[in-house]
Amino acid sequence: MIVQIIDDFDMAKIAESGQCFRWTRVDGGSYRVIAGGACVYITSLGDSGYEFECSEQEFESFWREYLDLGEDYRGVRERIDPVEDPFLWQAAESEKGIRILRQDPWEMLVTFIISQNRNIPAIKRSVELLSESCGEMKRDPRGVSYYAFPSPEAVAALSGESLNECRLGYRCKYVHAAAESVLSGKIDLEQLLTADEKSTIEALTGLFGVGVKVANCVSLFGLHHVDAFPVDVWIKRILEQEYPKGYPYESYSPYNGIYQQYMFAHYRHRERK
Repeated sequence: MIVQIIDDFDMAKIAESGQCFRWTRVDGGSYRVIAGGACVYITSLGDSGYEFECSEQEFESFWREYLDLGEDYRGVRERIDPVEDPFLWQAAESEKGIRILRQDPWEMLVTFIISQNRNIPAIKRSVELLSESCGEMKRDPRGVSYYAFPSPEAVAALSGESLNECRLGYRCKYVHAAAESVLSGKIDLEQLLTADEKSTIEALTGLFGVGVKVANCVSLFGLHHVDAFPVDVWIKRILEQEYPKGYPYESYSPYNGIYQQYMFAHYRHRERK
């Protein structure tokens, strides 16, 4: 089906933003996206919109919300004053098109545990290996097989050797503990969807192997708390260099997480030049 998206939407920028690890560029500039146990191909048709290889019912029941198409990202960008904050204004302008996806909290918990001290290709590989090891095999719209992200039950049932084969390294024990915590009710990810940020971070950092940075990534990318503000080495550098007098969290609330993504992507692209 053909979908018109008038708001900011750039598939390449979303795919490279560091929030998702199952977007793959395929022939002709299309993207194959695996999420929520489903798979879709999205192709840009220029001014004619975007082609989603799925039914209208599938798009409306899942993909529209997943892409956060109900949020006005252009309006979020326009809150930035180019005179008061020229850096953030430029970052948002150059990286417009990024959206914060509404991803599965369980998948994001495991994914960002896996992400610790690793680059994006390594994270992607481990996520795929874990999915192949115990996720359900399905067929995408083009008949190609893929594996859905496994459930907590499936991950908890894996042996240490099987987890190690997913190239998780020392993170094996953290991933297994996360699955056990979800199954035992130690943490209720669904409940955290509507929890305040303090309670969310406390709950997530109470898990074995989950620090503040991972907790904030799960909050932003898995629970869609768009005011969450993960601080990694890139963001730390940005705060030191661009905001020596302090970053105005309160002024930019409740969209700090979106602005963080603009800054993160902008700095990474600038460093590559």
